[in-house]
Amino acid sequence: MKVIFNTDVRGQGKKGELKEVSDGYARNYLLPRKLASEATADNINALKLKEKARARQIELEKAQAVENAKKLEGVQVIVRAKAGGAGKLFGAVTSAEISKALKEQFDIDIEKNKIVQGDPIKTFGAYTVKAKLGYEVSGTINLLVVEE
Repeated sequence: MKVIFNTDVRGQGKKGELKEVSDGYARNYLLPRKLASEATADNINALKLKEKARARQIELEKAQAVENAKKLEGVQVIVRAKAGGAGKLFGAVTSAEISKALKEQFDIDIEKNKIVQGDPIKTFGAYTVKAKLGYEVSGTINLLVVEE
């Protein structure tokens, strides 16, 4: 019997996979537990539509990532921070602060977990910070830390 897996089943198949399994296994285990559904023409067409929609969504997200990378090229983000003596900051400039500054100053929305800092930024000055925008697209954020 051909089935479409609704969830990952260890040793049998992954979610969305179409596979041939024994009739008894399908009727007695997979179907009653809703781990899989029978591969009827309607279910196969629905699966194909979901795959196309997912592919379209990935394409749109990749285009958005490329667009964000292009926007970041000519931008210098200014982050204001409080400091003590000798230009040392109280704490460090975080990814959340950089993300917030990008949104406020240039209306570029990048999540804080996509901003990658090598070392913590603890002094004033100019820095370059990587941003992993997704789907093998990365950008560089030019950052200027100034005194508040």
